[in-house]
Amino acid sequence: MTARSVKVGTLSLGGGPGAPLFLIAGPCVIESADLLKRVAAHVAPLARKLGMPYVFKASFDKANRSSAGSFRGVPMDQGLAMLADVREEFGCPILSDIHEPAQARPAAEVLDCLQIPAFLCRQTDLLLEAARTRKAVNVKKGQFMAPWDMKNVVEKVTGKDAGGNGNLLLTERGTSFGYNRLVNDMAAIPLMQDLGCPVVFDATHSVQQPGGLGTVSGGNRLMVPTLARAAVAAGCDGLFLEVHPDPDKALSDGPNMIPLSEVEPLLKHLVAIRNAVS
Repeated sequence: MTARSVKVGTLSLGGGPGAPLFLIAGPCVIESADLLKRVAAHVAPLARKLGMPYVFKASFDKANRSSAGSFRGVPMDQGLAMLADVREEFGCPILSDIHEPAQARPAAEVLDCLQIPAFLCRQTDLLLEAARTRKAVNVKKGQFMAPWDMKNVVEKVTGKDAGGNGNLLLTERGTSFGYNRLVNDMAAIPLMQDLGCPVVFDATHSVQQPGGLGTVSGGNRLMVPTLARAAVAAGCDGLFLEVHPDPDKALSDGPNMIPLSEVEPLLKHLVAIRNAVS
């Protein structure tokens, strides 16, 4: 297991079995400034109480949607400003996705961590531009890739062409299987840790059913706790959760997000598992 830690804002994430389990959590997409603050006001103090380093996450744009008519988010400058307000008010680093190389530098002027979506994890220009900002980078493993194939992603981000950015997280979020299904191989966690990076487990996207509802993705949020418990027991360094006050009314990924009311009991259980296996 890797002992490397990654700097995200004021936090050091990862560092091996003795390090605290960290949390990346927030709504799938920016629906409004009020939503961001409502989620942060609930999760930030909870994570602090449980001793979990916390990074707030929300996407200003969801470029990968099942339908052209699906809600995508807000303009980048507006979204970044809203995220910056969350960091200032709640004292947590902020993370969002980028989809094009040209977004990397303006996003890095605000964000503490740039996230590369799973479908874009092999896009060399995008990875290099994100790495060259010197900000932390979280790359989600593609649903179409084996965990050991992420070696090439690591080499792109940490290599000389990108300036050797070692602040790299890798996220496991399921592998495509058949039609509209994802499955998880928990062996992916130690296999990617062997690449020298802390590994995050995305418990909510792992239960996603891409395109499963025709014009939007489906999902089964009831399986989130089961997969999260397995991943923590397998030794993941951090956990990624998408949460919402009322997932059934969310504008993106509602079926796989968990309600705010269920976050505390789940995190308490996961911290207990982490303490038991460390």
